[in-house]
Amino acid sequence: MKRLLKLAVFFLLIATVFVYSAELVIYTSDSFAGGIAKVVVPKFEQMYKCKVKVVSFGSMGDVLARLIAEKNAPKADVVIGLNPQQLQKAIKENLLQKYRATNSKNLVYKGFVNDYGTVYDYGALAMIYNIEKIKNPPKSFKDLLKPEYKGKFVLIDPRTSSTGLTFLMWTIAALGEDGAMEFWKEVKKNVLTFTSGWSAAFKMLETGEADMIVSYATDGAYSMYKYGSIKYMPIIFEEGAYVLEEYAAIVKGAKNLALARAFIEFMLTPDFQKEVPLNQWMFPVIDVQLPDVYKYVPAVKKILRLDPSINDRLDEILKKWEKAVIG
Repeated sequence: MKRLLKLAVFFLLIATVFVYSAELVIYTSDSFAGGIAKVVVPKFEQMYKCKVKVVSFGSMGDVLARLIAEKNAPKADVVIGLNPQQLQKAIKENLLQKYRATNSKNLVYKGFVNDYGTVYDYGALAMIYNIEKIKNPPKSFKDLLKPEYKGKFVLIDPRTSSTGLTFLMWTIAALGEDGAMEFWKEVKKNVLTFTSGWSAAFKMLETGEADMIVSYATDGAYSMYKYGSIKYMPIIFEEGAYVLEEYAAIVKGAKNLALARAFIEFMLTPDFQKEVPLNQWMFPVIDVQLPDVYKYVPAVKKILRLDPSINDRLDEILKKWEKAVIG
């Protein structure tokens, strides 16, 4: 009996050491790593008595490229921050393991449910401008072509950034594919620069290098929260709004599969979702109370959508964009 007891204690100690030494590796973007991850990761580590290593490669395009490069010997367990187009590309590249979160039952919009990716936030894109510098803001995509805005705004490269790619999709949804490419041929003449990701663009806005950038409709709430006034005003163009969803997924070949599944489930709980509005500056995907500053988010009157089949032509569309912008 004593021997059995000693064996039981021995295996319990081994199991305890294993749990405490387990490390979950997450690949993500600078914006997630530098924001909400700092709040939610310690919660998860405490809950599961594990370590979480958050690895950022700048933009989500860079993250996806790294996953493809490591396809035969994956180092990540979870990837966070894929937009719908990047999610489909990752599925097509056979980078992800199928997993439908049990907590998907908590989603406000059932259309977000996916067999590979788990949605954790969403929000409408917008142009945001510094009200101290821009007195007559653009109201449409075509307004961005006006000479008065030359050198005033920054756009984001759709080949490297989730936000940039979503903005490209917004132009296609608003103007049609051919119309969008014509728009890009013209708008490049007014663009101050193209950044590789959202974080770099927003930094240029905050330092005064740019007066307008592509961002999100929630930035009015952010401005009120941080500055006590609306310094950065969001505009949803009159053509209509385009909504971005962001997804997390389990990497195929993940070494810590149990922890990866646990983190995905954790992302759809109140412990994670209540931190989304003031850290991710997007809308939560389950029913949690929004902060008061979210009353400064402009109402979306018209939502533009694209046929999901466009995701199958992503490489072709990006080549068209390159031809239009780079030549």
